[in-house]
Amino acid sequence: MGASRFNFMSDPITHECGIAVVRLLQPLAYYQEKYGTPLWGFTKLFLLMEKQHNRGQDGAGAACVKLDVGPGEPFMFRERCVKSNPLDRIFRALLEQYEEKKSAGDIHPEFAATVKEHFDFGGELLMGHLRYGTSGGYNLSACHPYFRRSPWPTRNLALCGNFNMTNTAELNHSLMAMGQHPIFATDTQALLEKIGFNLDEEHEEIFRSLRGQGLSGEEMSRRISAELDPTRVLTRSAQKWDGGYTLCGLIGNGDAFVARDPSGIRPCWWFRNDEVIAFASERAPLMTVFDLAAEDVTEVAPGHVVVIKADGVVTESAFTAPLPRASCSFERIYFSRGNDVDIYRERQALGGRLTEQVLASVGHDWANTVFSFIPNTSEVAFYGLMSALRCRRRDEVKAAVLAASAQGKLTEAMLDDLILRNWPRGEKVVSKDIKLRTFIGQESLRNQLASHVYDITYGSVKSGEDNLVCVDDSIVRGTTLRKSILRILMRLNPKKIVIASTAPQIRYPDCYGIDMAELSKFVAFEAAIALLQERGQSDLIKEVYQLCLEAVAHGDSVNHLRNIYEPFTPEEISRKIVERVRPKGVEWKGDIELIFQTIENLHAAVPGHTGDWYFTGKYPTPGGYRVVNQAFVNYYEQNDGHRPYETPVPRVK
Repeated sequence: MGASRFNFMSDPITHECGIAVVRLLQPLAYYQEKYGTPLWGFTKLFLLMEKQHNRGQDGAGAACVKLDVGPGEPFMFRERCVKSNPLDRIFRALLEQYEEKKSAGDIHPEFAATVKEHFDFGGELLMGHLRYGTSGGYNLSACHPYFRRSPWPTRNLALCGNFNMTNTAELNHSLMAMGQHPIFATDTQALLEKIGFNLDEEHEEIFRSLRGQGLSGEEMSRRISAELDPTRVLTRSAQKWDGGYTLCGLIGNGDAFVARDPSGIRPCWWFRNDEVIAFASERAPLMTVFDLAAEDVTEVAPGHVVVIKADGVVTESAFTAPLPRASCSFERIYFSRGNDVDIYRERQALGGRLTEQVLASVGHDWANTVFSFIPNTSEVAFYGLMSALRCRRRDEVKAAVLAASAQGKLTEAMLDDLILRNWPRGEKVVSKDIKLRTFIGQESLRNQLASHVYDITYGSVKSGEDNLVCVDDSIVRGTTLRKSILRILMRLNPKKIVIASTAPQIRYPDCYGIDMAELSKFVAFEAAIALLQERGQSDLIKEVYQLCLEAVAHGDSVNHLRNIYEPFTPEEISRKIVERVRPKGVEWKGDIELIFQTIENLHAAVPGHTGDWYFTGKYPTPGGYRVVNQAFVNYYEQNDGHRPYETPVPRVK
């Protein structure tokens, strides 16, 4: 995150990007007649993006391709914005353009042809992108969609996606080997040029095969467009790709494609009927915007590309060799909106799976424990924990009642004690009080204000008597715990504070679309290093550094960083994390315990999303291992501010 960026979640993880594609299958006049507006598709694009605003607020962009536009008329359009509220700004500006043309008499909505002629986004093929800046900075030049222009419609390309590539340097080198002069800015630029090169090659091959047939220019263009095969273009382009990605492209002739990485790391969903084909990063927005049932929406299969030709023909084909599925588990824990039915149930299960650890932590003291959560994304997991606790307590009460009844010792007082005074007690202990402005730049002032972002419900905990258990979704840096959350919880003076994370300890960098790349920002890593130093095992740190250097040099698919954690149990690391996040200068003398989800329970709760490399260090692609070893090299060489998947590309001499 940049220095002036604020996001007061329990412990913020920076978001991924989001995509949206809308392809209308009927003329604009159809939507005017049926829905009362020729901007039906345009509106659906905005709604799909709005329903995914959780996936990025650093920038937004949209592109449009108009089908069957006459010579001399523009057919591709793009709008981008990196100012505050970028999505609103883009669509407000476009709607103002539409209304101005209506007022001027250029557009008559009942005549759809006037909309297509005079409104930039009055087209049949629309694409949107919401950006979180994991690379490339926050300026407009790094904002999707990227454009590659040409006088030939089949050579025009607009590209956007949700991805990080681990081998951008290699991709740039391959472009240089072909004679290009790539700009080493982002992996998006590298992919744009690689796909663009193969798009040019495809165009030239078709052109050469038709050149001797004496076709008119118009017929030549039509035949090239019809024979162009985006699947073949993607297959040729993706031979060296290593990363997690959902990639969307619009071609100037009206073709479109959406491709997903072969491990299924990044998500993508789609549906089609006789009016529209639409794609989004999440299933629930498609269901909401188009009024669909869950079974109406389908995942784009890993390693497949869905192609929509300009004539509306749809194909879904494999474009790269398959890999074992490793869909990102953080999508289910944190990133995706929780109104998807499966994600909701999984987050409940994540909370429920913490039951054994939580009860052990508070000594099964039902009477003197308050359960709560840290807003907002952990709320559903809290419901899951409470449900599991009630089931557990119900079974205990049932057994006690049956035993007492069999002995003739069951009394009303006993029932009151068992059921009423010892029933799991949930409270809204913490609430988000204000939203701080992001323009505050002075760090000391920001830290002071951070301690007041959350407020507490006074009296919700019996002072000095109750344990306080708060469910969290994940703990990355521990900064918010130390500077804000724990401080305000201490004001309630509980006997003990237990923070229960629905995610395991985050130990390893991500390189597939989540901005978690610097080891020094992981409190679990800091704790392991501190333990090594305290126990006289500092030599291991240097040994791992040497191993990582060699692995990076030789391209070994071995995660040597795992050696740093090997000497310690998860409980030892958790206790050391507590020492690091416990606020200084606070009079409260109670105990703090951090509980992390186990890997086994994570997989049980989220069985369809087994991508867990940030917890286990087991990466789905070779590039992940290069990144993790490079991350430790960067840390050891005190260059940890440099993302390991953004290694600069040297000039070729």
